[in-house]
Amino acid sequence: MKKLLMATTAGVMLAGAAFAESHGNEIKLGVILGFTGPIESLTPAMAAGAEMAMKEATDSGKLMGGAMVTPVRADSTCVDSAAATSAAERLITSEGVKGIMGSDCSGVTGAILANVAVPNGMVMISPSATSPALSAAEDNGLFFRTAPSDARQGAVLAQILLDKGITSVAVTYTNNDYGKGFADAFNSNFTEGGGEVTLTAAHEDGKADYSAEVGALASAGGDALVVLGYVDQGGAGIIQASLDSGAFDLFALGDGMIGDSLTETFGSDIDGAIGTIAGSENEGGTKFAEMASAAGIDGTAVYAGESYDAAALLLLAMAAANSTEPGDYAGKVMDVANAPGEVILPGELGKALDILANGGEIDYAGATGVELVGPGEAAGSYAEYTVEDGALKVVGYH
Repeated sequence: MKKLLMATTAGVMLAGAAFAESHGNEIKLGVILGFTGPIESLTPAMAAGAEMAMKEATDSGKLMGGAMVTPVRADSTCVDSAAATSAAERLITSEGVKGIMGSDCSGVTGAILANVAVPNGMVMISPSATSPALSAAEDNGLFFRTAPSDARQGAVLAQILLDKGITSVAVTYTNNDYGKGFADAFNSNFTEGGGEVTLTAAHEDGKADYSAEVGALASAGGDALVVLGYVDQGGAGIIQASLDSGAFDLFALGDGMIGDSLTETFGSDIDGAIGTIAGSENEGGTKFAEMASAAGIDGTAVYAGESYDAAALLLLAMAAANSTEPGDYAGKVMDVANAPGEVILPGELGKALDILANGGEIDYAGATGVELVGPGEAAGSYAEYTVEDGALKVVGYH
């Protein structure tokens, strides 16, 4: 029995050694998203999308001599900057991550960037932090995002409404960097296009009753109520209070409001609602949706594709630099994301790693047609949604 035990132990050790040999090292990547908080219904698919890319790179056996990529999750909460900063510090100092996929909401992303990433020289690629203010953040070339800025989304949403003949709106936004930046961009574009903003008012998340806020917005009037908030928090409360009071029956929604929980909560009561979220019609999106479905993930979920792309870019930049050190590979992110080079779609990370290993160039298009411009952010296009028969439906791209 003792000999059998020794033989078994030796076998396990050999197997472990063989595994370690086949995966020359472990690369830990942080996945910091609001697993609790006002967008918690969106983050499971986002994390799963990022982890798909990590698994794909690991399974290829072609990353950094056969490295194994291990995701390490952390909760940004979306709204608590102190908690998000602490979580990010843990990822770097305790877990030893070599890159961060995230964060998600703009306020906590800015806090992590300034207080953790920059001081520690850590690369971050956010799939969903869209505040225009992040474009001007001091990032030492360490911060990128695969979702376009709300400076662009504000212009797109404003033009969609004007094109539909909606020329008078009231605007409410969640009282943080994301909401204020989005509202400013929307208002300037809407008024420049000839529209009237009757009232712009912030709302706080976490309240039980939004009747006072809706009363003020209703008094100002408008053809529609523009809600630039969060689908699992105050934005939903604003819509509910509007429906309860009959104040508004047409809603225009920013990306933080687009998700399955929107129609699960309101169904056909908000038929006709108009919304925008980063998205494009491309071959990569179709491939990603198919891959995700095969893995039991909703590949059409909000920001799932952007999360896959963010993780993929981190790994491809490492391969291009032949180093997992952020200071070495940060300068390669723009290179692998843009032309020239062979176009890389979801499911082709192994092919991309081969090209890079042989000294070639790649143009990573990924799930969302990635193209990084300016200070490392997505050029981006937007999908236009409407609610029809109680369901979200894409009706165009801009």
